[in-house]
Amino acid sequence: MLWINLTGIVLIALIIWWFWLYKEQSIRIAEGSLEILVKDGIYQPSHIKIRANEERQIVFRRADATPCAEMLSIPELDISERLPLNKKTVISLPGLPAGEYAFHCQMQMYKGKITVQ
Repeated sequence: MLWINLTGIVLIALIIWWFWLYKEQSIRIAEGSLEILVKDGIYQPSHIKIRANEERQIVFRRADATPCAEMLSIPELDISERLPLNKKTVISLPGLPAGEYAFHCQMQMYKGKITVQ
């Protein structure tokens, strides 16, 4: 009976951490380009910060063979690219106004965000 209570407490703690305490990894691109690894159901890093009105390149390298990881979409920028397995794909971003731009796979299971400041 004790192990059931302990298991319940651990699960509650994990739920609280995942939904309220977890902070996604964020990387700032100051100059040049950044590589994002597509692996294990996530983009690594999944949150990118860039300066407004500056062109940047993001390099996606897909290491996940699942079909969902094959497509990258940035709807607000009309970008839709196929990501070949174990190869790099360069996405050129124009100078963007401040705001947030979501990127995801075709089924929106892999999710990321570009924050322009």
